[in-house]
Amino acid sequence: MLAITRRAAPLALAALLALATATSAFAEIVFNRGNDSDPETLDPHKTSTVSEAHLLRDLFEGLVIHDMKGEVVPGVAESWTMSPDGKTYTFKLRANAKWSNGDPVLASDFVFSLRRMINPETGAKYANILYPVLNAEKINKAADNKRLEDLGVSAIDERTVEIKLERPTPYFLELLTHQTGLPVHPASVQKFGSEFIKPENWVSNGAYVLKEFVPNSHIKLAKSPAFHDAANVKIDTVIYYPTPDLASAVRRFQAGELHMTSDIPADQVKQLREKFGDQVKVAPYLGTYFLIINSSKKPFDDIRVRQALSMVIDREFLADEIWGGTMLPAYGVIPPNIGNYGMAAEADFKNASPLEREDRAKQLLADAGFGPGVPLRVQLRYNTTDNNRRTVIAIAEQWKAIGVETSFINTDGKTHFAFLRDGGDFDIARYGWIGDYSDPQNFLFLFQSDNTGFNSGKYNNPTFDALMRQAADEVDLAKRAAILREADSILAIEVPWIPLMFYSSKNLVSPKLVGFQQNLRGALPTRFLSLKP
Repeated sequence: MLAITRRAAPLALAALLALATATSAFAEIVFNRGNDSDPETLDPHKTSTVSEAHLLRDLFEGLVIHDMKGEVVPGVAESWTMSPDGKTYTFKLRANAKWSNGDPVLASDFVFSLRRMINPETGAKYANILYPVLNAEKINKAADNKRLEDLGVSAIDERTVEIKLERPTPYFLELLTHQTGLPVHPASVQKFGSEFIKPENWVSNGAYVLKEFVPNSHIKLAKSPAFHDAANVKIDTVIYYPTPDLASAVRRFQAGELHMTSDIPADQVKQLREKFGDQVKVAPYLGTYFLIINSSKKPFDDIRVRQALSMVIDREFLADEIWGGTMLPAYGVIPPNIGNYGMAAEADFKNASPLEREDRAKQLLADAGFGPGVPLRVQLRYNTTDNNRRTVIAIAEQWKAIGVETSFINTDGKTHFAFLRDGGDFDIARYGWIGDYSDPQNFLFLFQSDNTGFNSGKYNNPTFDALMRQAADEVDLAKRAAILREADSILAIEVPWIPLMFYSSKNLVSPKLVGFQQNLRGALPTRFLSLKP
């Protein structure tokens, strides 16, 4: 008996080790991911922020998507064709595309969803992104939704979507990677109304489904077994944590609580590189950091006031000292590396010395009626992050040199951007715009007077609007670029918004995270990532 016992012990131990190995092999793989802020909503047709876009890329799949290189690749559509005149796209859907409840993804689902996006009753702030689609603008601006069937989107059969355009649109495929082109599950929307986005009602067609949404805490996503490429999705669970406090995000990363951050404290880049080495990732990003001026109210309707406020800001100081060299000074609206464009318009004071700028700004304010004893008072709103706080404080100090008195209002990102989108009153507000597609129109359209969703400063210039309409009708890319350049030049002079810096993407990335690749579009879908043990 004793001999048997001694022989059995190693066998029993081996069995336990084998069981432990098997259990480890099937252990849940959890990706802890930092995100700028909580989403205001997860309804694809009502969202607009970068933090929401990160979530929606995981939860839904459009006809086409961005891969980890930021390139347009097949999504639900396995293939597509374009007509010779560039005005009709035909998409063939995958036969195995399914919703998370097992329903097939049908061409009619895209018809339903694109109509919902354009329907004026939906109130989608981003509806004008889809205005290149035939009749989309007319329908969205109508007083009712009776013309939805006139939208240039149709289901040829269960697996074929046809989209007709008003005119050839060189960036149309990239436009479809945006959340405006995402499908929603028709039956869920019809059954639950606005509550279809609750976890208990959730149905989506992406790599993940929504399991938990605890505001100010976390959002938990679980891998969808119904997803057509589920076999190649390596991460089982994604937990998004809102991390507006960037210093806290760094501490959580260092403690192993986050595998990736969505941003880093810009003033700590040097120290972070010393501590984390190549875990600090900084790369160009298609975006511009702005201050929106409310040009619909006095005294900000005075071009001299706007020019003075812009002129005196030391953008090089902001980019190098406040943002640790991770941003580029911006003297115009359009970021570098954008497609379908040439040299962007810039402010005429770019090459003037700081003293020349200060003297000129003081004179402009004096001409507008401000000076000693009559200070210009400005209330500056911003969404709370460490980087934003340091930026606006530095700007206030620079404005002080020309006699401007600045007060601040700061809120969380969700509240801040909702306030601007809903038409709240303000003097000047911090804003950032990340390109939805690589084309100058996606930045210039922000200033069109009829863009109520994003023209928060209520800028209104009929000449600018006319140029934008002219560019929309121009099919020759070179001629179109020249027209857009003329519109861009108006903004450089009139300063409805103050461009401050061009963005870079800034992440801390754990060596355990495999497949991470920064790109100009900032698209980082979890489905293309994996984690080492």
